[in-house]
Amino acid sequence: MTQQEHRCTTSADMMAAMVRAVVCLLLWTSVSPVSGSYVDQDMNRTIQNFLQHYNISMSDIFNGKPVFSREPLNGKIETKMVFMGGVLEMYENLIQHILKQYPTPSPLIARSKEKAASSITAESITSSGKRSEATRDIRQGLEDILDKIQKVKKHYYQEQVKLVHGLHELRRIQMNNLKVQGKALWELSGLFDEAGSLAKTISMKRRRRRQAKTKAYRRG
Repeated sequence: MTQQEHRCTTSADMMAAMVRAVVCLLLWTSVSPVSGSYVDQDMNRTIQNFLQHYNISMSDIFNGKPVFSREPLNGKIETKMVFMGGVLEMYENLIQHILKQYPTPSPLIARSKEKAASSITAESITSSGKRSEATRDIRQGLEDILDKIQKVKKHYYQEQVKLVHGLHELRRIQMNNLKVQGKALWELSGLFDEAGSLAKTISMKRRRRRQAKTKAYRRG
C-alpha cells in the first residue's frame, strides 16, 4: 500500500467513526425535547444523506461496537443527566470538527471557469451541480443539528456540563508532583468530611422515604 493510499484509508476510517457517532445522536438526543419535539425529520434526513454521501452501510453502523455504552442510562436520573451532559458536549465538539473538514461548496460557475470550456459537458455540469447541492444541504443540516444541541445544553444541561468539565479537570491533577501531593493531602480532611456528610444526608433521605412508604402501606 502506498503512502497516499494509506492516508486515504486512514481518512476514510476517521470519517466512518464520525458517521457512527453522528448516527448515535438519534438515540441520545431523544432524552430532552427541542421545540416541542424530539428527533425531527430534518435531523433524520441530514444523517441519512451523510451516510449515503460517504457510502456508509448499516452494517458499518450496527457492528456491535457502539460509540457510547448505554449502561450509564440504567442508573439514577442524576447520573443520566451528568452522562448526557458529557454526551452533548462531545457531540458539539464532534460536529464542529466535522464541519471544519467538510468542504464548503463553491458556486458551479466559479468551478466551471477553472476548467477549459471544451472539457465540460452538460452532463458533467449537471452531475457536479447535484453534488454541490447535496454537499450544501448536508452542511446546512449539520449546522442545524449543532444549533439544536447547543440549545438543549443551554436550557437543560448547563449544570451537568459544568460538572463534566470539573471531572475532566480532576484528571489533569499532577499526581507525580510532590507539592501537589502535599497540598491535596492537606485539603483531604475538609473534603473527606464533606463526603461523609453528603453520604449521611443521602442515607437519611432514603430512610425517610422508606419510612414514609411503610406508613402509607400500613394506612392503606
